[in-house]
Amino acid sequence: MDKNQMQNDIAARVALELQDGQYVNLGIGLPTRVADFVPNGINVCFHSENGFIGLGPTPKENEADDQIVNAGGALVTILPGGAFFDSAVSFGMIRGGHIDVTVLGALQVAENGDIANYMIPGKMVPGMGGAMDLLIGAKKVIVAMEHTAKGSPKILKNCTLPLTAKGVVSLIITEMAVIEVVKEGLLLKEVRNGFSVDDVIAVTEADLIVKELVS
Repeated sequence: MDKNQMQNDIAARVALELQDGQYVNLGIGLPTRVADFVPNGINVCFHSENGFIGLGPTPKENEADDQIVNAGGALVTILPGGAFFDSAVSFGMIRGGHIDVTVLGALQVAENGDIANYMIPGKMVPGMGGAMDLLIGAKKVIVAMEHTAKGSPKILKNCTLPLTAKGVVSLIITEMAVIEVVKEGLLLKEVRNGFSVDDVIAVTEADLIVKELVS
């Protein structure tokens, strides 16, 4: 599949993890697509750190309002009952423990749940931003990312890039697998369609615990 299809596939799988009534933050990039795939009958209130609650799916061309954008600058919709507020209120929600789940991308994830998602040394970056608050403040952290970067593993024994937070990741969802961070390490919960256990192991530097497998 092409990159766009791959990212939609990952986002759709993430959406299956969400539960009715949750407050869910969506990080920039791939995670924002999750709002397009919420299953019928599940009501989730999406939060954007730049001051929105009640985000809806990606707007159709004739519905877009160029003054309503998420934290990454992408056009979004607001559902009935949604609200706008300043950054102090937005981060008060995050730091106050009112966000049930945050879905973020990552450059690397370690087998103990460490995450690096903001900086590649030598490259210009805008900074860590709200990720550090979300990773500590949210009750559950789901990483939504492609399994490799140019063929190199992103799921490692130890992160080699600067850390955003230590030991916070709960679940990793890629185009290849669903992996849970548990006390013993990384538990391979599901192998996605089109891949095998051996395929996943081959591009994962960290050791995987293979049991209770769904494919």
